[in-house]
Amino acid sequence: MNTELQSDQDDWMIDDDASDQPLLADARPWRVLIVDDEADVHAVTRLVLSGVVFKNRSVELLSAYSGNEGFEVLAKVPDIALVLLDVVMETDDAGLQLVRRIRDELNNHLVRIVLRTGQPGQAPEERVIVDYDINDYKAKTELTKQKIFTTVISSLRAYEGLVTIERSRIGLSNILNSTSNLYELRSLQEFASGVLNQVNALLDLGAQGAMCVLHDPRQYGEQGPAVLAATGQYSDLVEQKFLPADHPYFDLVSQVLKEKKNLHLFAVSALFIHADLGGNMVIILKPNCPLAELQCSLLSVFCDRIGAAFENLQMFGQLQCAQEATVVSLADLAESRDSDTGGHIQRVAKLTDAIARRLHADGKYADEFTPRFLSCVGLASMLHDIGKVSTPDAVLLKPGKHTPEERRIMEQHVQVGEAVLRRAARSVAGVSHLTFGAEIAGGHHEHFDGQGYPRQSKGVEIPLSARIVAVVDVFDALLHRRPYKEPWPLSEVSDYLKARKSTQFDPEVVDALLSFVESEKPDWLVGSGH
Repeated sequence: MNTELQSDQDDWMIDDDASDQPLLADARPWRVLIVDDEADVHAVTRLVLSGVVFKNRSVELLSAYSGNEGFEVLAKVPDIALVLLDVVMETDDAGLQLVRRIRDELNNHLVRIVLRTGQPGQAPEERVIVDYDINDYKAKTELTKQKIFTTVISSLRAYEGLVTIERSRIGLSNILNSTSNLYELRSLQEFASGVLNQVNALLDLGAQGAMCVLHDPRQYGEQGPAVLAATGQYSDLVEQKFLPADHPYFDLVSQVLKEKKNLHLFAVSALFIHADLGGNMVIILKPNCPLAELQCSLLSVFCDRIGAAFENLQMFGQLQCAQEATVVSLADLAESRDSDTGGHIQRVAKLTDAIARRLHADGKYADEFTPRFLSCVGLASMLHDIGKVSTPDAVLLKPGKHTPEERRIMEQHVQVGEAVLRRAARSVAGVSHLTFGAEIAGGHHEHFDGQGYPRQSKGVEIPLSARIVAVVDVFDALLHRRPYKEPWPLSEVSDYLKARKSTQFDPEVVDALLSFVESEKPDWLVGSGH
């Protein structure tokens, strides 16, 4: 041990109370690493800092006896707040080299470093302060008990400030990233699940459970908040749909909805999310420990961002409803020209949706299926004959066989429908029902072998949406009465489709349709037109 330190040790031990703050049992301690090759220095430092409490957190002391050992400890323990570091150990500059390694190799710029030396001449203070990223430089001879205490507390306070800034930066970055992902979710349940996932990720607390409820009297009347998503101990609530009035947090949810603000209690936090278009969401969280002030602040920012995403979801829903209503109206217009079809377009829509999902589940045409395709293709199929609004009644409703000229006129409905829908689709951003409707209208009379019309496309050149509707349209038309024919038995319709696999029809689609009909036997398959 350095003789100067030995001689001055009595000054170190000046009686001075460190702190009388109460210690919270669940608070993580401040970790302080002593790096010094002399055991007495470790012993004296531990004696001086014994029982020190700062911000209701105790001080935990770790020891290393060389620069290399200190590096290993720092590499394994990432949340060390302060290093009390000797300069001269295994080499004359071992402490200085460790400073370099902490900042450069570990990329740790948060930990505070205080150099302590018994040989100031080995490393002059002015040069060390300028050349090395340290926070203080002390000769061991000047380190009394009071000065050690002051140095440690000021270093911990500085570390806390840096950690707060870094957590704010990371938290805000996570908020921006998470909420941007939420903007892409289109269903209310998906959105709510995404919110819970992002809250848990943002807090990184391993929440015991969380739930997201929606209060929207326009949608649910007076039935109470609807449970949209839940995790952990609340998972079963999703099946109940509504939050029971006797649930322990029912009153808390009601209070948050009434006061329209976040509430943070000791064991639970309730977050309020508002959207101007109507409906309010409440998120209930059960963290493992009370949230810090910074976490509460970040959650407030998060809720504001979520509110904007929630409103975006509502606007998307309104646009979606408007678009679907437009599609149905257009389809009804087309079907009104031929009342004898008897619900044809509705059955085509159901079958198209079912066949698409069957193909997707079986792994067929995996590259062509997207979530948007699956959500749109059923409704879009209702537009397959929209071009018939331009077909003269004498041709459209003729009970007998068409002449070549009449057939040419009838076939024009394909191009008319496709052209009308493509023009409409250009007014809607992205892929919409109208996009798939145009594909279907223009391609549902193409044949798999290239012998159809209007372009003689073949195989996968024909859009998948059109290949599905081509099968479904013929299947339903044969199964039901038309002006020119009586309904066929299901067995004959099945034989007809099987006979035309790989010529007129996509064989995978035919197999999927027949499999669906055989396994599901839907009661809507044969309607009043049979």
